[in-house]
Amino acid sequence: MTKKYSVAGIGAALVDTEVLVTDQDLIDIALEKGLMTLSDANQQQKNLNHLREHIDSAKRACGGSAANSMIAVSLLGGSSHLTCQVAHDQDGEFFLSDLSAAGVAYNSQHQSREGITGTCLVLITPDAERTMNTCLAISEFLSIDNIEDHTIQDSEWVYIEGYLATSETGKEAARAMVERAKQVGTKVAFSLSDPGIVQYFGDAMRYIAEPGVDLIFANEDEAKTFTQTDDIQSAAQAITQSCGQYAITLGAKGAIVGDKINQWQASGSTVKAVDTNGAGDAFAGAYLAAVSQGQSPESAAKFACETAGVVVSQMGPRLSKVDADKLLGLI
Repeated sequence: MTKKYSVAGIGAALVDTEVLVTDQDLIDIALEKGLMTLSDANQQQKNLNHLREHIDSAKRACGGSAANSMIAVSLLGGSSHLTCQVAHDQDGEFFLSDLSAAGVAYNSQHQSREGITGTCLVLITPDAERTMNTCLAISEFLSIDNIEDHTIQDSEWVYIEGYLATSETGKEAARAMVERAKQVGTKVAFSLSDPGIVQYFGDAMRYIAEPGVDLIFANEDEAKTFTQTDDIQSAAQAITQSCGQYAITLGAKGAIVGDKINQWQASGSTVKAVDTNGAGDAFAGAYLAAVSQGQSPESAAKFACETAGVVVSQMGPRLSKVDADKLLGLI
């Protein structure tokens, strides 16, 4: 039976503001390069004030890791849904409108009249590295109440964003998605999201994954930190002790995917990196879009690497419709 959604994700609803900055700017606002740092609304505003001269050229879009991946699924021939939480404010209305325009459905229990919608400053340095400063705001309170069981049952996959490990209610919502998916036979993919999150919230991530995960997405650092191993092959082997499959990205070197028996390597795309923001999200979305259309793990990994290569060669975490249509010719 064909399911309504290829993938149903759950994650923070953030309005992204992408800004070109210098390494000195990161030093001035005390952000560690290449990682995601959480802040409150006051600190976020201070950072905005410091970067005001850069804001005029900034790009604004609905974002968050799971949102970016669900948009990629939608653009690449799949159908997708996002369980999220926004406030009843201008940013919340913008987020939902932009998400819908990208072809992604969302849960009916998505709004709160109190609080503010989450935001993320995505800071891009000249070497194309992305550093994020996130104010979760109302997304911190994403909870089990936001989950709609019929969406899980109507999906081939659910996709769990690892950033949810930083929130008590988000952690419980993520675990509930995994448990309920297992009950109805929906496959579960879990993204480790960020090396810093794995380092500081690894136990919470393992709690989320405990009921059973079919596929883990990670980059090399995330995989080694999560499994507490020193090399990528040991990390891959450790993942398969509790998870069916892995997809580990290796930057410009591509990715390895596999299970307990098989492993395949996909080459990276030969492009000049302009902005690495969203590369992992695009890889995950493209991989799930491909396997939901019948592609093998090896073929899906090759397709996902090509997709990530297109994303890093331009500003912003999303594919254009033109680029997405070109990539669809590869499936």
